[in-house]
Amino acid sequence: MSKVTSKLQVTIPRVIARAHGLCPGSEIEFESAGEVIRVVPANLKRRTQGDETGRKEALRWFDEATKRQNARNAAQRKRLKGVSSGRGWMREDLYEGRVDR
Repeated sequence: MSKVTSKLQVTIPRVIARAHGLCPGSEIEFESAGEVIRVVPANLKRRTQGDETGRKEALRWFDEATKRQNARNAAQRKRLKGVSSGRGWMREDLYEGRVDR
């Protein structure tokens, strides 16, 4: 737990600072959010306020993550193809209409 000094300064715990990429000299902003105070790194604030570069980078990361997830899904489908559950059909067969109900 941090304490506010007589100069109204606060020390950010090292674990939290490292997790958010803060180092000596980093700029942060304080926001009042109802009954709490939010501490927002200034670089994150700029990125979320319409910084086109930040938005493009976030979309690129999302696209890359989507490609990786699609590859994992395809690999899993390939591994499970033909693996029977002992009942003579697989769940995917239900969705593809290959099982008589």
